[in-house]
Amino acid sequence: MLPFKLSMDRVELDAWGAPEEIGATTIEGPIKVAGKLLFGTLGTAVFGGLYSATKGKYRVVYAFHDHATLLDGDLAITDETTGKTTVYGPCDSGIITKGTAVARDIRSDHIHKSYLAAMADL
Repeated sequence: MLPFKLSMDRVELDAWGAPEEIGATTIEGPIKVAGKLLFGTLGTAVFGGLYSATKGKYRVVYAFHDHATLLDGDLAITDETTGKTTVYGPCDSGIITKGTAVARDIRSDHIHKSYLAAMADL
């Protein structure tokens, strides 16, 4: 079991660089992203862990299905297909399907999220 609670100490994350290092495009920054795989690997059908990013905006097309729960910070995600924006705070969760293009607006100094990703098509 991998619990992620608001009250727990955060695991130290690995620096991943700018959003471009994870296949995204910076809109407003600079932004630094970091993460830690805690379940599976990028080569397995299912993987997950923790992710963080600093304040700014970036665009990404999801290469996997993603379920995430925001642990810290304030974030707005706009689905570029529908134009709908959803604002997230601590404890809020969502699912983004593979192939969805989104704009992520990190409104606080940083965000932390836990996530579980699946590569298989549904």
